[in-house]
Amino acid sequence: MRTDGGSAPDGGSNAVRGVDSSGLDFYRGWCVVAGGFVGALVVFGLSYAFGVFLEPIQRDLGLSRSGVSFVFSLQTVVIYLAAAILGVLADRFGVRRLLSVGAAVLAVGGLWTSRADTYGGLLVAYGGCTAVGLGAIYVVSYATVPRWFGRRRGLATGIATAGLGIGMVALAPAASALVAVLGWRLAILALVLVSAAAVAGVVPLFADGPSSSDAPVDAEREFPDGVPDREPPDWDTYRRELAAVALSRPFLLVFAGWVLVYATLYVVLVHVVAHASDAGLGDGTGATAIAVVGATTAVTRIGIGGLADRLGHVRTFVACSAVMGLSTLWLPLAGSAIGLYAFAVVFGAAYGGNGALLSPLTVDLFGSANPNAIFGLVSLSFAVSGSLAPWLAGLTYDLAGTYTPAFVGAGIAGLVGSLLIAGADASLETDS
Repeated sequence: MRTDGGSAPDGGSNAVRGVDSSGLDFYRGWCVVAGGFVGALVVFGLSYAFGVFLEPIQRDLGLSRSGVSFVFSLQTVVIYLAAAILGVLADRFGVRRLLSVGAAVLAVGGLWTSRADTYGGLLVAYGGCTAVGLGAIYVVSYATVPRWFGRRRGLATGIATAGLGIGMVALAPAASALVAVLGWRLAILALVLVSAAAVAGVVPLFADGPSSSDAPVDAEREFPDGVPDREPPDWDTYRRELAAVALSRPFLLVFAGWVLVYATLYVVLVHVVAHASDAGLGDGTGATAIAVVGATTAVTRIGIGGLADRLGHVRTFVACSAVMGLSTLWLPLAGSAIGLYAFAVVFGAAYGGNGALLSPLTVDLFGSANPNAIFGLVSLSFAVSGSLAPWLAGLTYDLAGTYTPAFVGAGIAGLVGSLLIAGADASLETDS
């Protein structure tokens, strides 16, 4: 833990408690929350809007439904592989540098994708290049906020990750409108370039962590596990610390639980537009359902994040994950627009609850040392579910001509995953 009041690796100021132009106290951590909000908006707004592009790309390049779904799967894998690797660099060299690189790589990937005319080119450009940029933005936006907050950690991360919901509200309908007017190529280029510019604009809001010496402790800085602000350890110590966490039984249970819980998310968000079209509801209804999920998750992240500070982050996460699974089991019965929107509200509320608590859960269970690397490692679980779940759902559709088996399987997976996460918390309590 830092005791010398030195600056963060990327030049973050020690003035964690500043004064605005009116002379009122202002806590620097809320700037980080604002930056995280924009980062979450970009990462998941772009990623989850892919369902809008699925059928246009399929028609243009003459691909199967499962083939185009694999592009999303590959992007998901690369995002979280990149996050696991780049999280180490963020801990060592600073979050601002990594965020700037992420914005630049994202812009290059968007331009490349808009010019791809083969399946292989699409895989490399969208599934690879844009994903590396998104992975850098993701790990910084999610893992940095908990370092600045203690008692109100759930509320702070709830506000920051609410950007995900706003991104879904804004980008999926925008993508649908742009595709109708410009075609999928120019639409995806416009969305990616605007997103990269937005991330570049919030880089100055970030800093690695609060100083522990020159600011009085206030409500935001009551850290029950100590102020998570220290100089990076030497590489040998760093590797030992990471290995001790990554090889522990609770970590493996959380990892497996996240794989299963987020299988529900990826199946729903990649295939709900196509499901609505097959049900005769139209692509617009499916895109609106994604927006409803986004709006609901944006609102509930803030409320449930704050509530979880009182009820417990892990307990709240488990309950929300179980509701995600149960609602996905019901999705095949949603044969009308009203039914689909009702599903979207319930699913979005539950997703908002557990999405707000991803980084607080990892800090609560595994400590605040090396937060970017540990969060990146556990986020590899998303790569597993993201690579398998959408592709398997698409394959199921190609074979059976219906999404019902895929939605039922995803719902069951979500319920099992919630039990595994509860088991990880119980295991830690037993060990203690």
